[in-house]
Amino acid sequence: MAADNAASDELIYDRAKHHFMGKFPNVLPIEQAYVHIGMFLGWVLENDLYSELFEDEAGHQIIRFKEREITAAILSAMWDGYLGEDLLSKEGNEFSKEYYQTGIYKKDYEELLTSGLASFYHVEDTWENFEKISKRIDQRYQDWQEKASLEESEKAADEDTKKDSEEETPTAE
Repeated sequence: MAADNAASDELIYDRAKHHFMGKFPNVLPIEQAYVHIGMFLGWVLENDLYSELFEDEAGHQIIRFKEREITAAILSAMWDGYLGEDLLSKEGNEFSKEYYQTGIYKKDYEELLTSGLASFYHVEDTWENFEKISKRIDQRYQDWQEKASLEESEKAADEDTKKDSEEETPTAE
């Protein structure tokens, strides 16, 4: 499971245990450290951006989450609060590197869910909160896809221009 990945060279986006040892409020149950990770992992599942490995290892958990039988925090806790690249598809990782790893997800999470709360960790593990953050992630994902598509188009146009200029350049005889 996820615990085996700690010693590998895999990219780890987040781990609940890092939060336990950080600024985690001692007045909260430890399960609260799983909420923000689980909300993102849940969005990954809803958008089928998980890896074959994760599907093989957690197929039943994926179904239970999608059927709303388990919440985001419970899903995350089942994986020891681990969110790493081996759980995500190639596209899921590309997006996560730009969104989760850069801290944009955390800013969105705080903006949408922590207003009036004592801390980041006080967000309730509810489907309503999951839907709020999922809508924002959906928008960020769409923006990311559009940007990636534009960059790919520009790259292809640059390659075509370079190819055309090479063909037009006369060779010395």
